[in-house]
Amino acid sequence: MKLFPAIDIKNGQCVRLRQGSFQDVLVYSDIPLKIAKQWEASGASFIHIVDLDGALVGHSVNDEVIKSIVSEVKIPIQVGGGIRTIKDIESKLDLGVERVIIGTKAVKDPAFIKEAISTFGSKRIVIGIDAKDGMVAIEGWEKVSNYQAVTLALEMKKYGVKTIVYTDISKDGMLQGPNISHTKEMVQTTGLNIIASGGVSSLKDLEMLEEIEVYGAIVGKALYENRIDLKKAVNLFEKKTV
Repeated sequence: MKLFPAIDIKNGQCVRLRQGSFQDVLVYSDIPLKIAKQWEASGASFIHIVDLDGALVGHSVNDEVIKSIVSEVKIPIQVGGGIRTIKDIESKLDLGVERVIIGTKAVKDPAFIKEAISTFGSKRIVIGIDAKDGMVAIEGWEKVSNYQAVTLALEMKKYGVKTIVYTDISKDGMLQGPNISHTKEMVQTTGLNIIASGGVSSLKDLEMLEEIEVYGAIVGKALYENRIDLKKAVNLFEKKTV
């Protein structure tokens, strides 16, 4: 199981939201690059970045911050937030990002995903499915669509998608454990590479995710609150699969 330490960027700062609320923000660092280097030094093999401002307004906002991270760390980076056009994907990949995460656009225009996969390949395109009570949320989690999360994942699979970041919004930033039942359903029903996101608070949570055979797990607030030691977690969950 791969671990993805998270860096959420808002106003150029490294922050965490509670349950996706832009009114409930906690700033952890004014220098996201410093955090990225910390994760790299702890043995991370990948970094997960979200441009929160971009997710809300629908276009990239924090590219300069992302560019500084990509240029100074050696491990690959995946980025989401505000990626809505082919040009958006191109510009992110041109920054040196390994792969991009597309969320809202996958719901509003599924055919766009087919074009993106055809243009860039399935290794570069990840779909972000954020759910509230099993229903897909969009536009920075501000709206809930009529799509069931699993249904959307299966549709994306038809277009050649291989990897999905699945976030349970009710769990995100709450340190109350991931939604194991919904995540397990996603893994078993779709057969895709599922990266679980939201609620990871301990090594025990990571063990439970490993048991349901997720491809990876995003760890955010638990790292910032020192509830999980990244170096120890990497040794426990990644080293044995390398």
